[in-house]
Amino acid sequence: MSEGRVVVVGGDAAGMGAAAKIRREQPNRDILVLERTAHTSYSACGIPYWIGGLVDDIDSLIVRTPEIFREKYAIEVRTGHEVVEIDPVVQRIRILVTATGREVVEPYDQLLIATGARPFCPEVPGMDADGIFGLSTLASGVQVREFLAKKSPRNAVVVGGGYIGLEMAEALTRLDLNVSLIEKSSEVMNTLDPDMGALVSEALRDIGVKVYLSEGFESFEVDDHRVKAVVTSQRTLPADIVILGMGVRPNSELAAAAGIELGVKQAIKVDGRMQTGTPNVWAAGDCAATVLRLTGQPVHIALGTIANKQGLVAGTNLSGGHAWFPGVVGTAVSKICDVEVARTGLQEKYLRDHSSNYATVTIETRTRAGYYPGAGNITVKLLAEKNSGRLLGAQIVGMEGAAKRIDVMATAVTAGMTVAEVIDLDLSYAPPFSPVWDPVQTAARQLVKKL
Repeated sequence: MSEGRVVVVGGDAAGMGAAAKIRREQPNRDILVLERTAHTSYSACGIPYWIGGLVDDIDSLIVRTPEIFREKYAIEVRTGHEVVEIDPVVQRIRILVTATGREVVEPYDQLLIATGARPFCPEVPGMDADGIFGLSTLASGVQVREFLAKKSPRNAVVVGGGYIGLEMAEALTRLDLNVSLIEKSSEVMNTLDPDMGALVSEALRDIGVKVYLSEGFESFEVDDHRVKAVVTSQRTLPADIVILGMGVRPNSELAAAAGIELGVKQAIKVDGRMQTGTPNVWAAGDCAATVLRLTGQPVHIALGTIANKQGLVAGTNLSGGHAWFPGVVGTAVSKICDVEVARTGLQEKYLRDHSSNYATVTIETRTRAGYYPGAGNITVKLLAEKNSGRLLGAQIVGMEGAAKRIDVMATAVTAGMTVAEVIDLDLSYAPPFSPVWDPVQTAARQLVKKL
């Protein structure tokens, strides 16, 4: 395993992280990275902030260029090279060189698939019209920014209220567009429970976004191959530009065509070492499945934090080491202008469907000592198992300083701590940062009464 040529398909977080780890451990190993776009190792999470003008320079989103990987790490990186076929029997891949249209074949001893994910859009009329964008690569962000500069759109519609959808809704309002957002659920951000999602919906309205809830997306209206409107189950919204925020799907078709087993949501099935069931083939990042540590169920969660960790695990094992990715607890944060949003663990709607043995509490308090300037509102929701008192999940919505408190809760959930143990945590206090009782401990005190 630690010998022979490693070929990596995909040059972003997981792929380049694995390649860099292999190079550190094995200075003379033959490593080839193939990336179909022009960019490697960039922050996709920063794209909405660059589009909205909060980040000035696109280069600041790029961690390492292909040139740096070649010159500093001696890793052969070929951009504009799209892998179109994997043959795991003879251990070869077929590659399309996009600049010339010619095809080449390369052998591998070990193959890492890190092809990421793509924005989801259902097969509806007009979906290929100009002005409709999904954000998954730096190239797609460049396309949006160029469209905004050249076409000067006035009416924007965001389809879907997930993380990318909300961040892009904010970015477009910063650019003074008329922004509408449609969401088929009763509230935006369905990784939160509806009562907490309602706070986020209100935050969107406060910055001028027209929010249409419980409305299914149906189709696009198109004129001369340019999008003109978005049709929902209840209305038609004029649109000069559309952002798809309905989540992502793993880019797993290449693996499936090669007979590599897929799992939940068509993500590539891997073990904790990031190895597939096909000999000498590995997968990591947004194209790969993982497990939810609280339940053991397979999940697909496309986040940069997970991709980087899985890439490190894959690279460690590919270079002869021993590493294991244990799964996730579903921690995530976002922000809509001044309102911060965070979550970890299980939701109440999951517990309601699978167990009656739980209790929950929601409290409202302040992010800092009430007398200190800048104190803002914060709402904390906690969920716990009744018999054991074990913390099962947390959701936080509030002003500056609210979101990163979720890290305490994520640590507690991962460690299997009880709500009573959360109360006893020796958390820091000073008036500029927190009330004497931190909001998460205030919520824990209220929840323990129900247990």
